[in-house]
Amino acid sequence: MASLTIFALFSSLLVWVSFGMDVQPSPQQQNSGVPGIPGTPGLAGPSGKDGRDGRDGLQGPRGLTGGRGERGIKGDKGDKGENGNAGKIGPRGPAGLKGAKGEEGEHRSNWKQCTWKRDDGADTARLQECTFKKKDSASALKVVYAGNLRVLCDGNRCCGRWFITFNGSECKKPVPIDGTVYSDDHRKNYINIHRASSISGYCEDLPAGIVQVGLNVGNCVGYGSSDRYTGWNSYSRLMIEEYPAGQQ
Repeated sequence: MASLTIFALFSSLLVWVSFGMDVQPSPQQQNSGVPGIPGTPGLAGPSGKDGRDGRDGLQGPRGLTGGRGERGIKGDKGDKGENGNAGKIGPRGPAGLKGAKGEEGEHRSNWKQCTWKRDDGADTARLQECTFKKKDSASALKVVYAGNLRVLCDGNRCCGRWFITFNGSECKKPVPIDGTVYSDDHRKNYINIHRASSISGYCEDLPAGIVQVGLNVGNCVGYGSSDRYTGWNSYSRLMIEEYPAGQQ
């Protein structure tokens, strides 16, 4: 029975294939119209989220050097900076050239010293002279006597004066150069002391040329003669030096 059914279906299929190639369209197909106008595009959808950053690309080749730009406007002066640390001392430089000889100075030393050793018991006298050659009439002479002096009284008060002379006269400018020794022996102790002493000073207004500088002994003003002694058991000296004129 089943075999007959299959055979009948197969035979009907063959008949359809042979005669059914020009099958007529269906009523739905015969009634379809002209295609319609396309519709309006829809609204744009929302933007999507940003994608992830891509990987760094490979470094490109170096570009050409650009041209020199225009000079910029001068900027404002900046604040003063702090002092820096002191630098190290540099090496010593080479010796400089020898300078030219300077002009001759005004003062050239001109001096002399006269010395002697003599026990001199003269009470009033010129004890010693020293010859000096003065170069300039406008200069001054400084004279120093160094030695020992003594006056001896006989139960009273006594005084001796030692002074310097120039060509026999005492200095007039500014003042005489002298020194005195005083003793008071009213108790009659017979004081006999030889004292180391010095007398010095400057004298101006002396002419240029030979000047006789002398050491003298005599009476003090207001006192008479007494027993005087110069240079006992030691050297005596007169030191003379020429100096430019001093300040006024």
